[in-house]
Amino acid sequence: MSLVHLANVCSHLQNASKARLGLTSIPSSKQLLSLSLALQSAGFIQTVARGGLTPPRLESLSTYVPEPVTQENISTRRLWLGLKYFDNEPVLRNMSMVSKPTKRIWMDVEGLGRIVRGREAGFVKGLTRPGECIFVTTDRGVLEARECVERKIGGMLLCRVI
Repeated sequence: MSLVHLANVCSHLQNASKARLGLTSIPSSKQLLSLSLALQSAGFIQTVARGGLTPPRLESLSTYVPEPVTQENISTRRLWLGLKYFDNEPVLRNMSMVSKPTKRIWMDVEGLGRIVRGREAGFVKGLTRPGECIFVTTDRGVLEARECVERKIGGMLLCRVI
């Protein structure tokens, strides 16, 4: 996956949450789907649904069945994300890239352990705020840094979410 697309998605989700949108869409890919599901399991977004150019209805989002993917409509596939808000404030306040397209940052388990404990590892600052997460792409999919330390696997740091 291109990190340029991920950088665009990070800025899009940050801007959409600041604009107080209830539902937004991003391009559909396997990597963005696994990142979206990791964001959902971490509690930053509410729903993830695959769909086309038109958004699914909010009332039937949990039972929404997308149209099947064919060669004619594969370029129009989108991921529709329901954003979360608490006390009239967005849950996803800041989403920034850790690895850049020109500089990818790989971290082993020891480095991820330092980051999780709030210390600096290499060029990456530790997790110091409550609810702050770093997402890592591994051979087992996109995982949160704490989960990577528990499973004792390393990978490339993708993004930091506050």
